Amino acid sequence: MNPVIQEEESGCGIASVAAIVKKTYSEVKEKAASLGIYADDKKLFSDTHYVRRLLKEYNVSVSDSEIPFVSWEELPDTALLSIKYHVEDDKPFWHWVVFTRQNGHEVILDSAAYLEKNKRIDFNQMSPKWFIRVNAT
Repeated sequence: MNPVIQEEESGCGIASVAAIVKKTYSEVKEKAASLGIYADDKKLFSDTHYVRRLLKEYNVSVSDSEIPFVSWEELPDTALLSIKYHVEDDKPFWHWVVFTRQNGHEVILDSAAYLEKNKRIDFNQMSPKWFIRVNAT
């Protein structure tokens, strides 16, 4: 699995789905638009429904609820994580990233365009609030 770079400020959900389903950002963005999900909609990082619905379109099943983050060791082999979690005007916001174990190594696939490296292992720099289990893809 490889990171996919987001093309809009709120495109981290679309980029995360693209990484999981091994598609390009534009392919997933087009599929999302056909479902009424748009990359410039800030709901993409304040509601889990949109990402869940998009993954379902690609026949990827996920956990029914968000699971509180306890430790990196307790994460499943693939998970969507909420990092940079904060509340603005009583509304939660976060940045979507993908956690995966690849060839015995743990890595975060971060879609942020400003990063020098989008495969991250600086786990101590991230404080996930919760995750969504992604079943085998």
